[in-house]
Amino acid sequence: MIEYLVTIVVLLGLSAFFSGAETALTAASRPLIHQLEQTGNTRAAIVNRLYADRPRLISALLLGNNLVNILAAALATRIMLDLFGDAGVAYATLVMTGMVLIFAEIIPKTYAFRNANDMALGVAPLVRVIVFLFHPVIRALLWLVRGIFRAFGADIRDDDAIGGGEEELRGAIELHDGDETAVRHERAMLRSVMDLADVQVGEIMVHRKNLIMIDADGSPEEVVSEALASPYTRIPLWRETPDNIVGILHAKALLRAVQERKGDTAGLDVVEIAAEPWFIPEYTPLLDQLQAFRERREHFAMVVDEYGSLMGIVTLEDILEEIVGDISDEHDVTVSGVRAQPDGSYVVNGDVTIRDLNRQFEWTLPDEEAATVAGLVLHETRRIPDVGQTFIFHDIRFEILRRQRHQITSVRITPPANASHDVKTKE
Repeated sequence: MIEYLVTIVVLLGLSAFFSGAETALTAASRPLIHQLEQTGNTRAAIVNRLYADRPRLISALLLGNNLVNILAAALATRIMLDLFGDAGVAYATLVMTGMVLIFAEIIPKTYAFRNANDMALGVAPLVRVIVFLFHPVIRALLWLVRGIFRAFGADIRDDDAIGGGEEELRGAIELHDGDETAVRHERAMLRSVMDLADVQVGEIMVHRKNLIMIDADGSPEEVVSEALASPYTRIPLWRETPDNIVGILHAKALLRAVQERKGDTAGLDVVEIAAEPWFIPEYTPLLDQLQAFRERREHFAMVVDEYGSLMGIVTLEDILEEIVGDISDEHDVTVSGVRAQPDGSYVVNGDVTIRDLNRQFEWTLPDEEAATVAGLVLHETRRIPDVGQTFIFHDIRFEILRRQRHQITSVRITPPANASHDVKTKE
């Protein structure tokens, strides 16, 4: 009997090992293990090789765990039958259920969950040996399991993904805890990187009504004066109509030409020194445009719609700002588009983009149908609202402050924490 008791204790220890190993290897951080392998950690390399065949790994651990648990229960039943007769079956069931639950499940799995990375690295070599030894049995079991699934109309494969890689990354970004400004900024940057392929240049471009452009038919003195007065390095040149862009004038090229003429601008042909304009469709994804900027080694493109009409411009800086937030230098014109108010609301210009608001305040306003605040109000209300009207949609209150003709120029936005009281739409 003593031998049986010792064997049961050993089997419970093995069961605890299998349970803890399973939890540790499934709960360990894949990015951390991958990084450790890149730094030369051999145990991390073993863990990654085990991950490469996840069904085989899980099957080996479950096989080992069930073998030792069933054997321990059988030995306990034998002991209890000798001591209590037929009633020993019930006693053995109660005792072994408690022993397995406490010592072979709860304790090892709790410890493994709290120390998943370290334990995964620690047990990986031994688990690799177990997987190798059980390989013939596992292959037979997996073949049988697939056959059963196919019999019921389901098909599983070893390379089936549990979840999409992109969605897993997005989930990890949202789990990046903290409300500090730095953490919120990090989350916003990571979200923006993930969204580059889904955002089109038309959503972040500088609209044509806000462009600074120069008439190429103006006198050279006027062109030079306008170029120097502009805060921008690259300026579109138009001829006859603003839709007819004939070149992109670079301030450095202009100054070089003026210097070559010893400051005499008479007869200077600005179109000749300007670069060829690069036109792109407004539906171009930011990721594709970023790659195009790199390949062409250009920083400036004109955005046109499906009819070829000029919509605006997009620059490399615009795409970078979509990731890291606003980038300002000493020559930028500072336009305050969002102004915080003492009551917790924000006065926002109508042309401020929804993406900028969502990124700055971690709101979830939809930007599929409209790119700007004014566009969102028009889309939601299905009309052009009057000044003073107030609306609530997406749990946020919008009050129209200013309007120029048919264009909404200023809106007061009150987020949910401050708009929780009932507000009716003013008709």
